[in-house]
Amino acid sequence: MSLLEVRGLRRDYGALRAVDDVSFDLEAGTILGFIGPNGAGKSTTMRILATLDVPTAGEVKLDGRSLVDAPDEVRPLIGYMPDRYGTWEDVTVVEFLDFFARAYGLKGAVRRSRVESVMEFTGLVPLAEKLTGALSKGMKQRVALGRTLLHDPKLLILDEPADGLDPRARIELRELLRALADQGKAVLISSHILTELAEICDSCAIIEQGKLLATGKVEEILAQASGVALAEAVVRLFPGAEGEAVWERTERLLLEQPRVTQVAREGEALRVRLEHEGGAASGEWVDETAARLLAVLVGAGVPVCAFSHRERNLEDAFLHVTKGRVA
Repeated sequence: MSLLEVRGLRRDYGALRAVDDVSFDLEAGTILGFIGPNGAGKSTTMRILATLDVPTAGEVKLDGRSLVDAPDEVRPLIGYMPDRYGTWEDVTVVEFLDFFARAYGLKGAVRRSRVESVMEFTGLVPLAEKLTGALSKGMKQRVALGRTLLHDPKLLILDEPADGLDPRARIELRELLRALADQGKAVLISSHILTELAEICDSCAIIEQGKLLATGKVEEILAQASGVALAEAVVRLFPGAEGEAVWERTERLLLEQPRVTQVAREGEALRVRLEHEGGAASGEWVDETAARLLAVLVGAGVPVCAFSHRERNLEDAFLHVTKGRVA
């Protein structure tokens, strides 16, 4: 049984349906990336999962207990960090965390120990006596994450935690979240930075206009969307290489090769679409195919000056799945 089970979730605001029949699972020890543009229904869904809103229809279970029927029972299991989380200007970091530890009902030595362990985990010990209002955006996000962890929740719901962070802060946040998942926590995280999610998430869910369009690993979503696992290669020829004849010969040669399904000319380059039948597969086939293509071109005397290849990524999956669906 999954730690979090979402079934048929719907939320209406009058005539507006913000969330429409959303269903997915989240296992303990995994990170699920929640992807969608502004207004897609991400924050509304996350607020419902945090028991801060009530669904119009549907069911959500956390650790086997209903969020709708027994919210007071499941709240201690949830750590929620909204997209805009303020910190007070005139309290220190340790005072801020201690206040919320008291609010969670932690007392005495247990409270002090928990505050200390959270500060150590999030790297806030050197900033313990610094006013929260004087912190950088990245440090404020660490404080907000620390507050979310004080009661040791099983499920973390993080709405755009990397928004506005510099590259170093994003890397550090990513490392913290991976460590939390390794501790057995389930993490649901939304972000507009798709490359960040691709590097940290075990799976992702793509939502658009309130509807969940696809869930699973990136390669699985690509396979569901197109029936194949996709990659591409880009072949650049020397500028002005022997006129049109060489371009036509190179294109024909590429199209004769296995796993090549399309070749398109773009300036001084050819973009080659690669497909692997049978759905999601190991990325080894991409490297193998690219190496073979390059060997064929060089062996045929094609004037190649640059060659690159890549697997399709999370951004490709998002664009493919949402194509034609944006209002």
